[in-house]
Amino acid sequence: QVQLVESGGGLVQAGGSLRLSCVASGSIFRGSAMGWFRQAPGKQRELVAFIVNGGSTNYADSVKGRFTISRDNAKNMVYLQMNSLKLEDTAVYYCNRPGARERVDYWGKGTLVTVSS
Repeated sequence: QVQLVESGGGLVQAGGSLRLSCVASGSIFRGSAMGWFRQAPGKQRELVAFIVNGGSTNYADSVKGRFTISRDNAKNMVYLQMNSLKLEDTAVYYCNRPGARERVDYWGKGTLVTVSS
């Protein structure tokens, strides 16, 4: 059974923090790099961070120094700690493999993050 379930989103003031969580089925997670994507209103989905199975990480310039991705291989979970949130971080956030394709691969429902002024 393929599964990607994101949680932890919400409404937060600019400068605040949120921690997102994602539980994935083993068929997606095990041995794979995992990433967090986001899709803002009217924009394409973009990859903001990913972590390989060994723990190395990579971040988009827009979130570098503010977001931290981590994973728990024993629980098939990926996390995204988001600090110093900005208005432009408002989006629906999704987890998936970094190479996941639109309309081809499975995607979860995402979790909405809204940053207010």
